[in-house]
Amino acid sequence: RSHVFVYMDTPLATPRNIQICEVTCDSFRIMWDMTPEDTARATHFFIDLSRKESRDPNRFKHRDVPTKLVAKAVPLPMAVRGHWFLSPRTEYCVAVQTAVRQPDGDYLVSEWSQVVDFCTGDYAMEHLQQLLDKAKVSAGRLLKFSVFYRNQHPDYFHHVRNECGGVMRPALKDSSGSHGSPINGKLHGVFLSCNTEFDTGLPPKDSPYGPLRFQIPAGHLLNPNISLYFADFYCMYTAYHYVVLVLAPVGSEGDGFCRPRLPMLDLASNPFLTYTAPERPGEEPLFSHASDVILEVLYTEPLHLDQGTVEQISGHHQLMSLTTANAKKDPSCKVCNISVGR
Repeated sequence: RSHVFVYMDTPLATPRNIQICEVTCDSFRIMWDMTPEDTARATHFFIDLSRKESRDPNRFKHRDVPTKLVAKAVPLPMAVRGHWFLSPRTEYCVAVQTAVRQPDGDYLVSEWSQVVDFCTGDYAMEHLQQLLDKAKVSAGRLLKFSVFYRNQHPDYFHHVRNECGGVMRPALKDSSGSHGSPINGKLHGVFLSCNTEFDTGLPPKDSPYGPLRFQIPAGHLLNPNISLYFADFYCMYTAYHYVVLVLAPVGSEGDGFCRPRLPMLDLASNPFLTYTAPERPGEEPLFSHASDVILEVLYTEPLHLDQGTVEQISGHHQLMSLTTANAKKDPSCKVCNISVGR
C-alpha cells in the first residue's frame, strides 16, 4: 500500500510530442506521449486553447480569452469538439496538462506541455449542404435572363486590352463571405453577375463596380458542358443575401477542384440558376436566375472580350456600399449561418 501512496505523490511527467490530427472546421483530435505510470493514474486532462494572436500590432480587436477545458482522462487521441465554438480556417494554439484529482478535490498537475499551433479546416461537404439548404429557402422565384455581365472601371478594361491580349484572366477568390467556404483564397475565376431588374428583365442601370459593362450571352457560360456548384451563402449586415455559384467547364481544372469540395447543382432544376434545353430544333434555350438573392457567379476559365461586348451603362454608378471585397459575413444572422464555427 505504501508503495502505491508514494506513487500517487510522484510528480506527473510533462506531456511531450503533442500531435493534432483529423482537423475539421470545428473539431480536432489531440494526442501526446505519457509514461505508463501517468497513463494509469491520470484522472483528468487540462487543455488550454486560444486563437493565435495576429501579427499586426495595430488591430484593436479584443483578445480572445484563452479557454481552458477540463476533460476526464480518456484513451488518446481525444476528440475535441463542441466545447469551443471553433471557427473554420483559423489558427489556434493549444497546450495540455495531465492531472490526478486528489481525495480532497485538489489536483496534482504536470507542467504545461509546449504550445502547438494548428489551423482549422474549411467547411466540409456536410456543412456546405446545410448552407445550401438555408440558401434554397431565400432564393425566391426564378426570373428569365439572357446575359451574364461584369462591371468595371475603364482602367480595368484598358489593362485587359493592352496588357492581357483582350483576355479577362481568372483571379484568386478573396476572403469575403463565409469564413469556411473552400473556394476562398484557393479558386481562381472571373466574377460575373446575372441579376436583372424585375420590371425590365434587363441588367440594372447602376453598378457599384464601375460604369463600363462587359456582357456575354448566357449560353456561352451556361450550357450542358458546364458543371454548376454551390459555394457560399452570406449577408453583410444587410437585408439582402448573396449566393456564390461556380461555373466550371466539365473536366477543367476548376471542375476538378470543385467536385470533391462543393455541392453540385442540377443545371435544369435548382433554385438559383437554370439552363432549360430547347424543346424543338431552332428554339433557344431558357436561362433563369433566383429573384430574391444576389447571385455572384465565378467562371473558372479566361474570358475574351471578343466573346461579348463592352459598353457604357446609363445609370449613375454611385452604389459603392454594395461592393463586397473581403467583406465579412454577419455572424449573428439567423438566415445564413449554420451551427458550426463562423
